[in-house]
Amino acid sequence: MELARFFEDAVRRSLGDLARRDDPAAGYLADLLTRFARAENLYPKSVRTCRLESVVEALLDIQVVWDDRSPHFDPEREVALRRHIGDYTLFMLGVFQERVERMASSRYYIDEGRRAYRFVAEHRRAAAVEAWAHLFRLLADQFEGYVGVLDYARKVYFRDPPDHPFFRLACG
Repeated sequence: MELARFFEDAVRRSLGDLARRDDPAAGYLADLLTRFARAENLYPKSVRTCRLESVVEALLDIQVVWDDRSPHFDPEREVALRRHIGDYTLFMLGVFQERVERMASSRYYIDEGRRAYRFVAEHRRAAAVEAWAHLFRLLADQFEGYVGVLDYARKVYFRDPPDHPFFRLACG
């Protein structure tokens, strides 16, 4: 089964199992899982280092893209970095919560994930992209619920450890 269809099915079945049918974030969650199955999407290039490997590194990149003396000055990049923070924290808490607890704090990830999605929602609203604004606001407002959906999907539908693509990432 194609990876994108696998994740789409797992997310939709999980939402159904959790009495959240027709959730508007279903497609986004499936896309998130599909994108992050590739390590280069989970850890994208950084303007300061080889790649972003933590929330703190992404926040430091935000400072760099706002420094008008920096060759990397690009305030619009903040939106992409904030979205990545939201996606990364949601993914890590939903799929690798034990790893988050070893390396950081779940509360920190929840707070930063919500804050990041709220920022993206407001940016999309200001740009009059209402459908995306609504989606990112929903992700911010129901962040912990979506973490639960991903955690449920992992426990119920990702049954192939250690061969599943995500479980190879956990060792890194």
